[in-house]
Amino acid sequence: MNERLAFDDLAVPLRTLRLLAADFGHLPAPTVSVSPIYPDRLELSLHSGLPGFEAWREALGVAPEDVNYHVQGDGRTRVLRTITTYEGAELELVGYGDVPAPVLVEATV
Repeated sequence: MNERLAFDDLAVPLRTLRLLAADFGHLPAPTVSVSPIYPDRLELSLHSGLPGFEAWREALGVAPEDVNYHVQGDGRTRVLRTITTYEGAELELVGYGDVPAPVLVEATV
């Protein structure tokens, strides 16, 4: 982190957030993060399942093959993550969803 950064140094991701709100205000509301650690990055994270992530991914024009998938939380949480560029900012989109409980089926003999 650069101690000399001013609030104005976060203008790129903040401007991008304003544009996203105007262009995609109808999409699910994400948790928003801007940090002086990554002053050109805007992070949008969706914690209410993966459909919200997919809506944002499609609106931003991110191809499905550009999305990384992993599981965390002892196998209980699915995570989708992608990084793209939007209006000059690095945009990180993250979605969290529950892993469906496995259905056990008894074998018939």
